[in-house]
Amino acid sequence: MPHDLDAEQAALGAMLLQPPGLDPIADVSALVDVGDYYRPAHATIHTAIVGMHERGEPVDPITVTNYLRRSGDLNRVGGPGYLHSLVQKVPTAANGAHYAEIVAEKAVERRIIETTTRTASRVRTAGEAGVDIAADAERELAALRTTERWPPPVPLGTHAALPAFPIDTLPPWVGEHVAALAEFTQTPPDMAATMALAALSTAAGGRVHIQIRPGWVEQSNLYLVCAMPPASRKSDVFALMTAPIYEMEKQLQDASRAARVEAQTAKDAAEAEAEALMAKARKPDQASEHLVAEASAARMLAEDIVVPPKPRLTAAGDITPEPLTHQLALHRCLAVLSPEGDLFDIIAGRYSARPNLGVFLKGHKGERLETDRITREQPSIDKPALTIGITPQPSVLQDLGDAHGARDRGLLARFLYALPASNLGYRKTRTAPVPDAVAHTYASRLDALLRTLTDLPEPVTLTMDALADQAVEELQAQLEVQLRPGQPLEHLQDWGGKLVGTTARVACLLHLADHLTSGWGQPLTASTVHRAAEITGYYTEHALAVFDLIGSDPATEDARTILDWLSRTKTDGTHRRTIKRRDAVAASRRFRTVSQVDPALQLLEAHGYLKGEEASRDGKRGRPETTTYRVHPSLHTPADAVDAR
Repeated sequence: MPHDLDAEQAALGAMLLQPPGLDPIADVSALVDVGDYYRPAHATIHTAIVGMHERGEPVDPITVTNYLRRSGDLNRVGGPGYLHSLVQKVPTAANGAHYAEIVAEKAVERRIIETTTRTASRVRTAGEAGVDIAADAERELAALRTTERWPPPVPLGTHAALPAFPIDTLPPWVGEHVAALAEFTQTPPDMAATMALAALSTAAGGRVHIQIRPGWVEQSNLYLVCAMPPASRKSDVFALMTAPIYEMEKQLQDASRAARVEAQTAKDAAEAEAEALMAKARKPDQASEHLVAEASAARMLAEDIVVPPKPRLTAAGDITPEPLTHQLALHRCLAVLSPEGDLFDIIAGRYSARPNLGVFLKGHKGERLETDRITREQPSIDKPALTIGITPQPSVLQDLGDAHGARDRGLLARFLYALPASNLGYRKTRTAPVPDAVAHTYASRLDALLRTLTDLPEPVTLTMDALADQAVEELQAQLEVQLRPGQPLEHLQDWGGKLVGTTARVACLLHLADHLTSGWGQPLTASTVHRAAEITGYYTEHALAVFDLIGSDPATEDARTILDWLSRTKTDGTHRRTIKRRDAVAASRRFRTVSQVDPALQLLEAHGYLKGEEASRDGKRGRPETTTYRVHPSLHTPADAVDAR
């Protein structure tokens, strides 16, 4: 059978080399599937490399050797020496796609032989109609007419591998702790990094503002959520990332205890004296204007004695809106931190079909918060700052799509979402704990940041230098394009519209953590803005997946309708191999105009079911260009036919 072992070895060797600036794994896997290799051992190596790459693990001869040793396949593929010999077979890694084309072409030749042999055998048996045999052979051979390989489409409701959190954008003392904790707990770094930002937001939120330019000021508090399945060690990561916050809260409460007791005692005594005078004034034989005046003065004195509230930095994760409003009125700056999703359950309507979302909306923006519903004696609060950092299960997010007003009023648009892939089943059984020096540095720096910012008498507003302002302007221009029809954030305009302000908030937190001991009051720089933009870019990719998961994107159901239509045969028994926008309108009566199908077509293209070709004019003067979409072969190829190409 046709094959080229040299090309197979060179393609795998290029994938193992991974030279800077190139991505041979993507180049080769786009053209070659595991079934294209002539030698089974090469298919095993290919599968290992692609799997490691998708999980974000480093790929080289040593790491792949270790992976194959653990899976029990190392000796079957030729041992570690064979993997190293594959690298030696590569003239240049830049030609990985060329080697892959040779491998794919030889696979096509083998499949042609297999198809014709199978067809000839069926003809000789004379047990089937010749027309049916010819039709099957034609379909199989048609699938081999192009050397382009269609990767398997990503099912609707799921997404291809999402990016890992860019740890190098964090300040070193934060990033080192995140990386060490992720390795120790064998969890994705996304979870620790998200809680690190929540910790920084707890310290700075409401106490430090960032002025992007005159007239545009953002608070520094964030709403963060990292969804992970059960048994993902969320509680361990949460506890180790937030421990300094709870320790500081306890110290603040202990330090204020004497003052609170003294003030309460003085208030109780003043109220007792006022009550005693009032008792005398109520007696008919002692009633006098003098006693009434004394009782009034005593009551006013008692009311003037203010008992400071018990200091709090955090609130319970299952707090309901009314108590949360009361606590924000007392403390103004507060964080709801939890390793569970109880808060989302409350927002989704566990206790009320129409939960009060006002505190969550205003606590993010810093809008005036009215507390009359709690008690008339509690004043309203200006510039409340609420931080949210939770790690619920993905199923909890799905309930948010049905929460009354959560999307319409903009609550979902205020969150930064992380949806890292679970590594359950691939975790190491023994890992080194977080180094003492790394853990101590993180705890002491976060403690210092908390002490510094909680002691501020008034909120401080930071500014940006000219280059940082320019960086924000460039980010605005890029984002504005992404919000247009046909662009990635078209269906998340509510979320994307807040992204520049959110990036500025993240930049403010990075700046504070960077310059804690070197003058954090100086203006923010462009490099800090760029780092923050990389972080929010990461959250953007995950937000697209989350909004798809919670079903808040109306294009998803439309896309499923079109997908079902594409899977059905036409009246002549053939399948649709290309479509135009106007063709998709025929998929269902739910579509009335071509503009209504655009979101669904874009979603299907993003998931790999369609490929848009060059737009061409339909020949009529003044008509806009239309796009032709090619349909993924898996939608019109029998399950037992040749791999789609």
